[in-house]
Amino acid sequence: MEAAESEQDRGGTVNTGTGRDDNASVVAGAAATSAGVDLDGVGAGTPIQGSGGPERDRTDVDPKGRPLAIVPGKVPWLEFAVFVAVAVVLAWLVCLPLWLSGEGMGNALLVQVSGAAMMFTPLIAVVVAMIVQRRRTGQPRASILRYLGMWPLRPFGRVLGMTALAFFGVFVLVAAAYLLAAAFGWMQVDLLGLSGFKAQLAQLPGLGEIPVAVAVIGYLVIMALGSLFNVTVAFGEEVGWRGWLLTSLRPLGTWPALLIVGVIWGLWHAPLILLGYNFGRPDVTGLAFMVGGCIMLGVLFGWLRLRTGSVWPAVTAHAALNGSAGMLLGLFIDGSAQAPDMALASFLGVSGWIVSAIVIAVLLATGQFRRQPDLGFKRPRVVAGQSDPAGRGAGPEPTGPVAPDDSAR
Repeated sequence: MEAAESEQDRGGTVNTGTGRDDNASVVAGAAATSAGVDLDGVGAGTPIQGSGGPERDRTDVDPKGRPLAIVPGKVPWLEFAVFVAVAVVLAWLVCLPLWLSGEGMGNALLVQVSGAAMMFTPLIAVVVAMIVQRRRTGQPRASILRYLGMWPLRPFGRVLGMTALAFFGVFVLVAAAYLLAAAFGWMQVDLLGLSGFKAQLAQLPGLGEIPVAVAVIGYLVIMALGSLFNVTVAFGEEVGWRGWLLTSLRPLGTWPALLIVGVIWGLWHAPLILLGYNFGRPDVTGLAFMVGGCIMLGVLFGWLRLRTGSVWPAVTAHAALNGSAGMLLGLFIDGSAQAPDMALASFLGVSGWIVSAIVIAVLLATGQFRRQPDLGFKRPRVVAGQSDPAGRGAGPEPTGPVAPDDSAR
């Protein structure tokens, strides 16, 4: 593990497919303490005899006594149930005015307000779940910010680069989904004449005479700025889905965790989808399309989280999707055509599933889902003859925690 840690110190990654057998006892002990449970009756800080080495703690901790391991040893199912229940109930409560008003999607302002409020319900669910988590175990837990992927941004270059890639990459993927939908005949586009875009300009006083090229550039700048503004509300969702929930489900393995999060994320949208939001299908078929879209999109957002160890790339990707989907549709669509079936043409619809599947296949083929950085604390190096900050004394540096090996699942 020392070689893997050296790689992390240089900004590299730890391959989660190796080292499970050699480090099984240390992994289990560190992960179990992270989850707030004892392993085989041995609690945190209980000294054991290492193989061929001096007596040391069962699990490594940072200078503040917090476990180094971030991924829990087992799924906290009680907290999982609390999180899902709070997020779903609050989502229905904030959308209740839309159902009681009788206007549904007809009241655009109320839809926007309810939708924005709904995006903060996973954040509230995280707070409640973590309160239950801490009170139930009564033992030191890993850093909350690191568990949620909020801090630190290390390695900074990778996190920053992936955040930028996620932000602008989503624009490209959304555009690709619309072009693919046009190729299949699911929508009509006018890329040369931009008739739909010009029709929008004509409705805005004083903008009809602006050169089209200038108007398009301004339109794209507004789209990017609007997407940045969406980061605030996107954070409310992503800290729940990719921050707390994905981390908590990691003991199941990477793919089960990604798929479960996607299904829950899609069903959570029910209060709006069943009113006709996104697809214009106020029934179970609309909800089914949303679940499918969230599974595919959730795999991509989840990969960003796992590949960087940070939630921020997923936050910016989510914000970019919310800020660009409608605006790129307005830029591409043929002004004389009928409105497309968004269950087929949108990024959350069938064309988006195909685009996402292609990207996922490339990531799988290049082994990207197996390259995940260690989420534990960076252990300070111990100088011979001196005690380390955690009080374990001198001696060989203990092996640090590693993420679960998903190949066995």
